[in-house]
Amino acid sequence: MDVLQIVALGLTATVLIVVVKSQRPDLAVLLSVAAGAIIFLLVLGKIGSIIEVVKELSERAGISMVYLGTILKIVGIAYIAEFGSQICRDAGEGAVASKIEFAAKVLIMVLAVPIVVAVLQSLLKLLW
Repeated sequence: MDVLQIVALGLTATVLIVVVKSQRPDLAVLLSVAAGAIIFLLVLGKIGSIIEVVKELSERAGISMVYLGTILKIVGIAYIAEFGSQICRDAGEGAVASKIEFAAKVLIMVLAVPIVVAVLQSLLKLLW
């Protein structure tokens, strides 16, 4: 049922944006941002549920919460950067969107380094 509400909101927003865009492009961008923010808020509760399940599974598996926190940050950066870059593209600013995506990739690499190092150290322990 949730997906039907989200799709209905998205389609309604799209129709409004198409109608308004010819007369007021600035208002069309604001409508697009508002629709995106509302959709994000609608799924935010579901994201919280997923995080709780992943935390429980990581505790059972004995995975350090440091690694889980880092992975969740990486996923968050990816989603937020995608959302921001799409808004920029909707506003006709593809260059800014590309810079947001580049910055997100750099931040993800920075966060991933400790995990990569830990995996490599584990592999080295197995080999020696």
